Amino acid sequence: MEPTKWKSLGTAALAIAQSIGLFVLAGLFEIGGGWLMWQWIRNGKGFRYAVAGAVLLVLYGVLPNFQPAPAFGRVYAAYGGVFVVMSLLWDWRFGGKRPDSPDLWGSALCLVGVAVIMYWPRR
Repeated sequence: MEPTKWKSLGTAALAIAQSIGLFVLAGLFEIGGGWLMWQWIRNGKGFRYAVAGAVLLVLYGVLPNFQPAPAFGRVYAAYGGVFVVMSLLWDWRFGGKRPDSPDLWGSALCLVGVAVIMYWPRR
């Protein structure tokens, strides 16, 4: 392969890695913020949980703007698939509910959808 093609592949891989990192960070902010609100409203935790949750939810709203895709709908559609996977992982870690086989299959399908929506080559 020509050196310019290697450089192009490296640039594309870096852009995809940054995009995935933004999705994961946005997921942590949204799910973490929602979880903190849940703790405040449903479990009677202090108001500081609500404030921290609100801050994380605002940050979640900002992060998708740094995705490389120019289309709002495409970014949020793809994020939906990431959210599914991260929600199940969050519940496993913090709720003790291990994902079962349908959860794993569904998550895999979601991630395939994310890859197609965000990273499939377009003109």
